[in-house]
This record gives sequence, structure tokens and C-alpha cells, in this order.
Amino acid sequence: MTTEEVTDALSRLRALCLALPEATEKISHGEPTWFVRKVFVTFANRHHDDRVAFWCPAAPGVQEALASSDPRRFFRPPYVGVRGWVGVYLDVPDVDWDEVAELVVDAYRSVAPKRLVARLDGSAGARSDGST
Repeated sequence: MTTEEVTDALSRLRALCLALPEATEKISHGEPTWFVRKVFVTFANRHHDDRVAFWCPAAPGVQEALASSDPRRFFRPPYVGVRGWVGVYLDVPDVDWDEVAELVVDAYRSVAPKRLVARLDGSAGARSDGST
């Protein structure tokens, strides 16, 4: 990936994460990381290999299902993979940003306080019916 492509992928991921209620960004372990009380997404710009990706918590079984169904796009990240986190490569030519958005929201839901998940559900409902 070129520097511009990495910057674009990071910008798109950042926009998805920061659109969620009370999400914040900090540098953690040298990488942009998004929090809602706890980490829900971390960017990995060649952090442990030569790939550009992000890591996020996933529901039980999701990591294994994704990584085994498409190892070109998904993997078990170091350190947090043992806790069910999934890694998603962003340096593939056909990144499915809708799927990335779903994984980011699912990761957020897994760590966010219930009141923020309720806010997310309320705002999603407002968007889907055309209101703001």
C-alpha cells in the first residue's frame, strides 16, 4: 500500500469509529486506537508484520468463522486473538467497507455501556426512517 492508501484507509476507519456515541481516539502501542471506556478498534499499520489492518473484539466464534472462510481478508491478531478478537486486512484491493462498518459497530456494542448502545440503537432507528 502506498502512504496515500494507508492514509485513506485510516481516515475511513477513523470516521466509522468516531461516528459512534462517545468514542474517542488515542495512540496506544504506537497506533491509532478507538475507545468507548475500553478499546473497541485498533489500527495496525505494519505493526507486527508487513500488512495494514485493524483489530477488534468479536462475538464468540466470529473470529474463527471469518479467518477460516477468508484468510486473505481476516486473521487472528497477536496478543488479543486468544480473546476472540478478529483482524481485518485493509491492504486488499477489494475492502468491503460496509462489512468493516458492521464489524466496527459490533465491536463497539461488545464493550460500550448499555446506555451508549441504547443511544446507538436510537440514532440508527432515526437514520433508517429518514429523520435526524
